[in-house]
Amino acid sequence: MDEQIYNSISLTKTAATITSLLGVSAPESAAAPIDIVLKKANKAFSGEKADTVVMYNPDAVALWLYQKYTHLFSDVLENSSLMLPLESVMPSVTPVCFASMYTGAFPQVHGIQSYTKPVLKTDTVFDALIREGKKPVIISTSGDSISKIFLERKMDYFIFDSAKECNAKAEEVIKSKEYDLIVLYNGNYDGTMHREGPENELSLNVLKENAGVFAHLASLLKEYRKNENCCLFFAPDHGCHEIDGGCGSHGLLMPEDINIVHFYEFFPKTL
Repeated sequence: MDEQIYNSISLTKTAATITSLLGVSAPESAAAPIDIVLKKANKAFSGEKADTVVMYNPDAVALWLYQKYTHLFSDVLENSSLMLPLESVMPSVTPVCFASMYTGAFPQVHGIQSYTKPVLKTDTVFDALIREGKKPVIISTSGDSISKIFLERKMDYFIFDSAKECNAKAEEVIKSKEYDLIVLYNGNYDGTMHREGPENELSLNVLKENAGVFAHLASLLKEYRKNENCCLFFAPDHGCHEIDGGCGSHGLLMPEDINIVHFYEFFPKTL
């Protein structure tokens, strides 16, 4: 029987990575940050902290998709300087995983342990930033986990009906230079792969679109944030696998669902 191999860097290390980049204290229950990301940023920014972090959260992008369809990630590879394989959490479903990403805690600590979308009471990246006078914003589609579980904070939420509208708002927000942490969620690959299957042509086209969104965000940061040190993450929550009937699913303890891949880029100020 083949041994199942899981990545060694936990998704829970993302929260403290974000706060460390921005120079604020981590959420109360957060795991330690990812050292290599901080070292890369420190070198890129000549020892300074980041002024802005942009978190692009495409849903359900598995490591195996990157391995099998690397060409579809060309827009990400061309606009990132670091790629890391990460291990998601169980159950590998959206609200659980994003709660762990932004609290830095495992599900038994932050409290969301199934596909439910309560407002988190656990300390999050957003709370940590607000305490220290920084401004986070969430841009998401209506009804999705990110638009629900982080509510009731003194921050801005922009909730739309489509990924296209979310992406347009993210462009506006980057140009505005108003926020220190910008979280942009796209659930279009997840929705398509559930209906059509992870490797269906329609699903793979959406995956390529997600890569293009990342490239566009990179170009916006380079053009409109020249006087800031900026970090850009390509940061999915969990993976996916095919089930009977050719549809897609996730939520199991299996490499296809747990092993994900994150990409990072660092834009030092040029003005």
